[in-house]
Amino acid sequence: MKIERLSPDKIRIFLTFDDLVERGIQKDDIWREIPKVHELFSEMMDQAYSELGFDATGPLAVEVFALPVQGMVIIVTRGKMSHQHFRGESDLETYDGEEEVYEMEVTLEQSDLISFVFKDFEDLLRAAKVIRQFVPDHGGALFSYKDKYYLQLEPHEMEDRDYNTLISVLSEYGDATSVTPSVLAEYGKVVIAENAVNVLCSHF
Repeated sequence: MKIERLSPDKIRIFLTFDDLVERGIQKDDIWREIPKVHELFSEMMDQAYSELGFDATGPLAVEVFALPVQGMVIIVTRGKMSHQHFRGESDLETYDGEEEVYEMEVTLEQSDLISFVFKDFEDLLRAAKVIRQFVPDHGGALFSYKDKYYLQLEPHEMEDRDYNTLISVLSEYGDATSVTPSVLAEYGKVVIAENAVNVLCSHF
C-alpha cells in the first residue's frame, strides 16, 4: 500500500492486487459495503494519518479506480459536503468505526487504461517503436509530471496476444503506474494529446 499527498485535503492510495488478496478481498469487493472493506478503509486512513498527518474525520469524497495491470487507485478528498450529496454508483455512505464515522461520496470508475511511467525519454522512444504495431490508430496520450513521462493507452479491440506483448514491452522499458488521468490532467502537462505512439515514432 502506497499513500501520497496530492494537496492539503487530498491523498492518493495505491493498492496492488496482492494487497487485496492478503486481506481476503476480491477486486469486485471494493465496490461493496462489507466488513473487510470497512477494515481496509480504516487501515488506509490510519496509515494516512501516521505517514502524512492526514486527518480523516468528517465528510470524505472517495474515488475508486480499477486499473487492469497495476491494481486499485483510491483518491480521498476531505471537505464539507451536504449529506444529500452522498450518493454514488455504490451506496457506501457511512462507516461506523470505533471512534468516528466516515461519510463518503463514492465515485466508481473501472478502466482498461494502460498507464506506464518512463524516467528517461530515450526509454520511452524505444518502447514506442516496439509497440507501434500493436497500438490502435490514434492510440496513446503522453504527459509529463514530476520530470517523468507518462504514456497512457486505451487497448480498444486489441487481441489478447497483442495486449500481453504490449504490457511486456512497456514493463521492460518503464514501470506500471497508479497515476490516473485526472491527476495528470490537473497536476501534469499534456505533451501529446492523442496518437502519441505514432507521433513519437514519426518525429524522433
